[in-house]
Amino acid sequence: MDERMRQMGSEGNRAGDSMAQLSTTDMALIDKVFGMYGGYVLDFSNDRFAAFFNRDLKIDIYHDRYSIHGSSKGKHFRAFLETASDADVVRTLTALWEYRETGMLDRGEEETVPNARQRLSVLLQKLGGKALPPDPKVEPAAAPVPERKGPDDSALVALEQEFLALTMMDEAPQQRGYAFERFLKRWFDAWGLDAHASFRNTGEQIDGSFQHDGTTYLVEAKWHGKPMDASMLHVFQGKLLERPDWTRGLYVSYGGFSGDSFDAFTARRLIMMDGADIYHAVNRRLDLAEVIRRKARHHSERRQPFARVTDLFQA
Repeated sequence: MDERMRQMGSEGNRAGDSMAQLSTTDMALIDKVFGMYGGYVLDFSNDRFAAFFNRDLKIDIYHDRYSIHGSSKGKHFRAFLETASDADVVRTLTALWEYRETGMLDRGEEETVPNARQRLSVLLQKLGGKALPPDPKVEPAAAPVPERKGPDDSALVALEQEFLALTMMDEAPQQRGYAFERFLKRWFDAWGLDAHASFRNTGEQIDGSFQHDGTTYLVEAKWHGKPMDASMLHVFQGKLLERPDWTRGLYVSYGGFSGDSFDAFTARRLIMMDGADIYHAVNRRLDLAEVIRRKARHHSERRQPFARVTDLFQA
């Protein structure tokens, strides 16, 4: 069996498939885009038209079944569109569009059919195919500038000034501790962490809480000039372990943590922050949610509940 007979047999099988459902509007668009008026199709001669279908689509466009309307290229193509399957129509229209577009680019021609690419893409998708690729002559749209999240510059400046003012307070330690808790709540709220002020339950005091990535964090805040020792960390961890597993903790010690704390304490479900962390985060305008996220990940990976902000956010 020669190649022509093989193609005819293959097309005979395809003829049994469901035919593409092209409306009058669809046919009018195809006529306009591919220049079928007057019996032509684009700039094809008869021989090149037959060769294009044979070579690129494995279709014998001059088979007798496509001569029902007449012998011209446009008539054969119209008959093909009326009798071929959706899949064959899609790949044929796509191939013809690529041929047409390449020729227009080579000749420097502009599109004359309004919204041709978009309209033909819609038709291809209606028939179960893919949309045409973007216009190569059109520069891709610049990516939108992401909307800034978090507080504006004036709020961040105010937070930095408030924290620096805390370091110079002469009030009693208890009053300075309350001021520290209020600062932390404003800092958490500024970054959308839905902070709660300090509260008391039966037999315990909680210095605050906030929400982060769907997790509730309890806060322990201590303003002491000396580093915090392990005994206070154990007390706070005990509060966490009495709560649901999804509860986490943030221990904030302005004076930092003693070396003995890390030797004697195994942190479970809590991370730590000191005064230097707060200063660098506020001064560098770091997203507090990302600070918490990186500290938590560092602890999960390295079993180190205290990682300095300057190490996590190296310039």
